Amino acid sequence: MRRRIIDRMPVSLDGQLVVAISSRALFDFEEENEVFEATDDRAYMRLQLDRLDVTAKPGVAFSLVNKLLAFNRATTQDAGDPPSAQRVEVVILSRNDPVSGMRVFRSAKQHGLPIQRGVFTRGGPPWRYLQPLNANLFLSTNEADVRSALEAGVPAARVYPHSARASAAHPNEVRIAFDGDAVLFSDEAEQVFQSAGLDAFQAHERDRAEKPLAAGPFKPLLEALQRLQRAATPAMGIRTALVTARSAPAHERAIRTLMDWDIEIDEAMFLGGLPKGEFLREFEPDFFFDDQTGHIENAAPHVPAGLVASGVSNR
Repeated sequence: MRRRIIDRMPVSLDGQLVVAISSRALFDFEEENEVFEATDDRAYMRLQLDRLDVTAKPGVAFSLVNKLLAFNRATTQDAGDPPSAQRVEVVILSRNDPVSGMRVFRSAKQHGLPIQRGVFTRGGPPWRYLQPLNANLFLSTNEADVRSALEAGVPAARVYPHSARASAAHPNEVRIAFDGDAVLFSDEAEQVFQSAGLDAFQAHERDRAEKPLAAGPFKPLLEALQRLQRAATPAMGIRTALVTARSAPAHERAIRTLMDWDIEIDEAMFLGGLPKGEFLREFEPDFFFDDQTGHIENAAPHVPAGLVASGVSNR
């Protein structure tokens, strides 16, 4: 009997927006985490195994992931793409053990999240797998992993697990808000502000209004979102916002930088040092990224938030 050999094309995530996320950022495992911190990983593993058939509640980044994955369904239906032409891939990248990983996958299935890939390292640093995934974003509650990811050039944020959950008011729109300096842009101007004060900062930015800022750690994510936004359909879209402590005249350099990058932002808030939380509450993002702890703590009671541990504020 002749043996049939079936040639298969190699699987690739090229061209997709790849989000790597820890299990605790995706699901509410705070009670289980308390057991882990009070005892050990074996007690945690037993608890997760005991709760294998208990669907985990949504975590801070659940809405963002859910909506991004919905982009696949929307573009397949409305743009006529074949089902294999996925635009978004979400991968679980977790310090959990493989046994606990079973509950993560089961919970994802129960919530209707088509997640099929995961890496579970049982306490080992998972960030090193970001490069072979070509990840555009890494979300985790572990600060060390986030810092390592940023140092490796991957946009990453430490999720605040007690942040407010996202509003359900925009089911057909992914909404993401970004700080500017040390997030979308380099921390060049922030260094001037911290070393010489507001007047020096304003003069520095006014004199360089037509000189684009260098890229910050989240420019690659913004570029990937821009590509996805251009594929938007009536069923699913993306709305972005720049929420910054800058004010006139320093606003101009930020706008001109985005223009130089050929990137469009839907909303821009130049708040001149006003607290960001209430403005973010009105924008209703699925996630907000900022490099300063104070801004994140102000935002977290209102919206899902994560700290980008980059720039002079985090050294």
